[in-house]
Amino acid sequence: MSLVLDSAAQDLLFREARTANTFTDEPVSDEQIQAIYDLVKYGPTAFNQTPLRITLVRSPEARERLVQHMAEGNQAKTATAPLVAILSADNEFHEELPTLFPVFPQAKDLFFGERSAREGAAGLNAALQAAYFIIGVRAAGLAAGPMTGLDFAGVQKEFLDGDHTPLMVVNIGRPGADAWYPRSPRLAYDDVITTV
Repeated sequence: MSLVLDSAAQDLLFREARTANTFTDEPVSDEQIQAIYDLVKYGPTAFNQTPLRITLVRSPEARERLVQHMAEGNQAKTATAPLVAILSADNEFHEELPTLFPVFPQAKDLFFGERSAREGAAGLNAALQAAYFIIGVRAAGLAAGPMTGLDFAGVQKEFLDGDHTPLMVVNIGRPGADAWYPRSPRLAYDDVITTV
């Protein structure tokens, strides 16, 4: 059985897509990011909580501050990528639930009144949205370089507040020279799928 999505689109989003490690200097515009967001905002989250927040790092000063918090192997590519995004989880997402989930506005207090419940839900659902965002970057014909090699506490203190938990940093742009490492192996279907 084949997928409905044509083979070229499958390649763009999955088979040929890789984490980019170098980028050209072609800028990434606000319009491109808007188009990406306008696509990926439809990805599902529990209770439509949509806790992902995106901080675009554009100024040279902000970029320099961010690079200091990246692992050594991630510093050069973060310093030179056309655009860098900090993806974080908003632990106060529940304040938007009466608007985002109008069929059950009581969910705000019933399920998410406690901070610990919100943090768990925000982390899981923002991670889902981060994956959607990476696919959206690919759909825009750009390359993404998601990284978790960073000082999370430092990034939170420098760019966020106590209500936002950093998840990853993503470099975004057109792939440069030698952008890709060789494709790493994947698990086979039978190693992952179990029928009960």
